Amino acid sequence: MAKLSVIDLSGNTTGSIDLDDAVFGGEVREHLLWEVVRSQRAAKRRGTAKVKGRSEVNLTKDKFVKQKGSGGARHGSKRTNLFPKGGRVHGPVPHLYILHVNKKAMAGALRSVLSLRAKAGDLLVIKEFAGEAPKTKILAKGLVALKTPRALLIDSGDNVWLRRTAGNLAQADFLDVRGINVYDILRYPKLLIAEGVIRELEARLLKTVPTRAATVET
Repeated sequence: MAKLSVIDLSGNTTGSIDLDDAVFGGEVREHLLWEVVRSQRAAKRRGTAKVKGRSEVNLTKDKFVKQKGSGGARHGSKRTNLFPKGGRVHGPVPHLYILHVNKKAMAGALRSVLSLRAKAGDLLVIKEFAGEAPKTKILAKGLVALKTPRALLIDSGDNVWLRRTAGNLAQADFLDVRGINVYDILRYPKLLIAEGVIRELEARLLKTVPTRAATVET
């Protein structure tokens, strides 16, 4: 079992927590991280690049020179790509940049990135994200005390205090535990997870661990 200390926003240790190695101490599969990050970044592309083809440009499509006698080619339209302002051939058109990654690979990549952060000591379990008032300077002071100015903060989406105080942080960000993903974790060198939701995350990912066939003694 992976054992991590539970600390408060002042950096004081308040206890410890045992986490399953299948989620927080497993093998780090870099190829899965690459596939998922590539898929997530592609999905963020708007895909709005567009050029006009020959059927869309506003030029004549009638023959503009005689068939014979001009000394040139027998052109039939100025809309072709041979002329200035003509339509472009095989140009970009709006489309979605979707790279499919199956659910098992997505879950495996998430377990890998959590294991990567835990093994490197970059995963901190916070007793509670709370304060007297929803002021950014309170949370910023706590992150400085923890030596984690650049971090991803994970807690329940119901934590209004954290959502409001993290909104103005320049180098840190808040993310609902329900939307935790590989790309956002890798964007920040530190990962801070509230103790109240880490068990929920662990239980959710344990369901995705493939079952191994038991060996039968002969």
